Amino acid sequence: MKYMHTQDELYANKIFFNAALPLIKVIANDVPSLKKQFEKVNAVIQVSAKDPDAEGGKTGMHYLVNGPEDFQVVLNKTAENPDVELEFKSVEAMNAFFKGKIGPATLPKMKGVISKFGTFKAFLMTLLKMANVLGADKAPETEDEQRLMVKCMFYLLTSGISQLNKMGHEEIHEWTSKSPDRVYAIAVDNHPEVSAYIRIKAGKSRAGRGEYKRAMPFFTLRFDSFKSALGTLLGTDDMLEAVKAGRIVMDGAPEFGGQFGTFMLAVGDLAK
Repeated sequence: MKYMHTQDELYANKIFFNAALPLIKVIANDVPSLKKQFEKVNAVIQVSAKDPDAEGGKTGMHYLVNGPEDFQVVLNKTAENPDVELEFKSVEAMNAFFKGKIGPATLPKMKGVISKFGTFKAFLMTLLKMANVLGADKAPETEDEQRLMVKCMFYLLTSGISQLNKMGHEEIHEWTSKSPDRVYAIAVDNHPEVSAYIRIKAGKSRAGRGEYKRAMPFFTLRFDSFKSALGTLLGTDDMLEAVKAGRIVMDGAPEFGGQFGTFMLAVGDLAK
């Protein structure tokens, strides 16, 4: 008998696997204390969930790590013999865990902890940092922490929209399928290092990090500071007031930007 996941569970799981977990690499390189933890790591690290519908009964992704500078993210594929693995008992348990519902029913099986304790510790510390960044309800005090949070959220939202499109999300796929070649970007003034974008055309999509330099984006949602960006992303700032005050600038057609914003909210809702 085939197990039936709800569509929202599948959407959320894809966002966690293919948009959130790749942020481990970003955090491991951007936070000096965590970067130091990975200096001597040479291992295959995996996150997986048991799934009767998946090939081999398991779905997942893994990292090929040889120090913080050589940190590869491998999506949609499990490794045969990972050195360290967090294995969830189901897709639903994994989703609940990453949404902060941590308990006996959602905790993963932790493999390789004894033989690769240093690797496990580095990964777990980075995973917890990612959870704190993405689960925050207010902006951090320091600019470095604000920069990291904005970068991670920008990457998560643009990648999440693209992943939902690839899965055939009805509204998002309809948006991309009717679109000519266009780029939608999100940015903070004077901080290109946190920029992110999604390029769409005739049903296809690709998310990217940094500024899109081949042409001017069709639409850019631009903030005047990290604090302004976080005010909108965390829902603590009134967006209309922010636009009036110049904290948010919409470069391009606002009606198209509205669609982009709606889909960012959809990703955020699935990840909560």
